[in-house]
Amino acid sequence: MEDVNQRKSSTAVKRAPAAGPASERRDHLVKLAAEIFARKGFQATTVREIANEAGILSGSLYHHFDSKETIVDEVLRTFLEDLIARYRAALESDADPRTVLSEMVRIGFSTLEPHRAAITVMQNDWNYLRSLPGDRFDYLVRAEDEVERMWVDQIKRGQAAGQFRTDVDPKLTYRMIRDTIWVAVRWFRPGGRLNTGGLAEHYITVLFDGLATGARTSQKS
Repeated sequence: MEDVNQRKSSTAVKRAPAAGPASERRDHLVKLAAEIFARKGFQATTVREIANEAGILSGSLYHHFDSKETIVDEVLRTFLEDLIARYRAALESDADPRTVLSEMVRIGFSTLEPHRAAITVMQNDWNYLRSLPGDRFDYLVRAEDEVERMWVDQIKRGQAAGQFRTDVDPKLTYRMIRDTIWVAVRWFRPGGRLNTGGLAEHYITVLFDGLATGARTSQKS
């Protein structure tokens, strides 16, 4: 059952009812599996390992999920649905581009704690999940493309408004911002000197105010 990949996937994961012991048990299993995927890698994790860590038989896990692909599907969709919904809300505001972009940075960093496992799986197992037969994980690329459009359009909007430099490439700038945020999941630990809010504010300062003092020293080649 672990190799079942070809079932069509809709834009939303079919989840158990929102309340009740069965739903709570299912949510617990998803979170537990997500941590194992993040620690060992999705490909290397077996259903038996998930069941063992949960203290149940493998057959009992199949009462909730038909495969480990279904579990990681829920982990990733939950993260992406939350992230994209919050980005959309930021874009729907009437704020200027710099304010909106700052909020998007805050949103990104704020996911490091609640979605730490999902972000780690996205980084480590993206290529493997995309290589699986069928189109089950095609939504990963669609979500990536949508998020990129959101950021790039906002950067271009800021350039047109005179808030951002026009001599920088919007797509390259977005990808540098994206990588800075998501790679932070590898080293950020809760309880340190900065929480995710403080981390975001520090990054916003560097992003918009730069590191060097005095006149601009960079020159176009």
